Amino acid sequence: MFDNLSLKLDQAIKTLKGQGKITDINVASTVKEIWRALIDADVNFKVAKDVTDTIREKAMGRDVLLAVSPGQLLTKIVQEELTELMGGSTEGINLKGDPNIILISGLQGSGKTTFSGKLALYLKNQNKNVLLVACDIYRPAAIEQLKVLGEQIGVEVYAEPDNKDAVAIAKNAIKHAKSTSKKTIIVDTAGRLAIDEEMMREIENLKKSLNPAETLFVVDSMTGQDAVNTARTFNERLDFDGVVLTKLDGDSRGGAALTIKTVVEKPIKFISTGEKMEAIDVFHPDRMAQRILGMGDVISLVERAQQTFDEDEAQRMQKKMRKNQFGLDDFLSQLEQIKKMGNIKDLMGMIPGMGKAIKDIDLDNDSFKPIEAIIKSMTQAERTTPEILDGSRKKRIAAGSGTTVQEVNNLLRQFNGMRKMMKTVNKMGSMKQGLANAMMRK
Repeated sequence: MFDNLSLKLDQAIKTLKGQGKITDINVASTVKEIWRALIDADVNFKVAKDVTDTIREKAMGRDVLLAVSPGQLLTKIVQEELTELMGGSTEGINLKGDPNIILISGLQGSGKTTFSGKLALYLKNQNKNVLLVACDIYRPAAIEQLKVLGEQIGVEVYAEPDNKDAVAIAKNAIKHAKSTSKKTIIVDTAGRLAIDEEMMREIENLKKSLNPAETLFVVDSMTGQDAVNTARTFNERLDFDGVVLTKLDGDSRGGAALTIKTVVEKPIKFISTGEKMEAIDVFHPDRMAQRILGMGDVISLVERAQQTFDEDEAQRMQKKMRKNQFGLDDFLSQLEQIKKMGNIKDLMGMIPGMGKAIKDIDLDNDSFKPIEAIIKSMTQAERTTPEILDGSRKKRIAAGSGTTVQEVNNLLRQFNGMRKMMKTVNKMGSMKQGLANAMMRK
């Protein structure tokens, strides 16, 4: 998502690069291109006009410092306005009450049930004792889907398959939560259409009966401005607390993310970027604005790594690296950890400057499969000591993994390069420590 918008904004701002100063003419031309980029991204017409009018006014009202080019100044202004457009500041989830109740609502097919599982895992990782409640009494597979997700993440699911009263199920779930010391309840409800009066009354009754600490509206970002219009209609009936944007890893233009806060006047609280249970992020408007402008998002990348990587495993790896004992088994283990962090293209887009470099490259987690197949086709001795791999061994590994000898050689070359780099870093660390010790002795 946002790839096309990022490219067009970059092209628009480039028209100011190399200009000695900001003038009415060059700002007008650049702002016009920014407006076109926003419209192409399916941003609401009025919102796009208001934003570009503000950008123009701010650009003309600021003096350009000698150390800052007009292009850099406009990039800063656009970043500020995109941040403000998407909400300005990060809105956390409200967790209050005993137990605290989170009500999940949204359209059919928006990804509510999957998001409920993701949110449960997210809160579980924050040491919350979570209960998932299956209140979708219409879709036959909904209860089973939630149970499968609950088992996958180790969270209990409360369900009453034969009960067709969603409010009664939710109330019974609260009693069960209190008796089992569950402090957080996530209620997954049936998908509904805003024009379905009976279904809308049901979700209204659920909210009134449960008095949840947080009501979230889950919306499929692929539906663009339709998502925004639906959110507005739901909000008029439900007065929800925040929005969740799902399927941000898809080919959506980004209009929903850029417009929904302004139109609905409710913050985006979470975004979802894939099918994996770990693929959920708190929404940070400032970080998203940076990503749109190609500045990356290193903070979110580090946070994902911290959530995914096991601390004991990380320390074990550090010891191996220091002793130059890092083998292909360890390399495979690191790949598994990276895959848990989410879509590889999304992760690389968080590195400053990488977004443009990989925009036309077809990258996904399946890209790791040949590497995994090669390593798993090796014996334990070969993984531990790759130096023993001769021509005949490489042929056997290539045949066993469905790859070529050239691909095996490429992997070994990359792995050896990484090991050399680790060796250099370790030497530098030892030299610094030695120097520090010498200074201490003086």
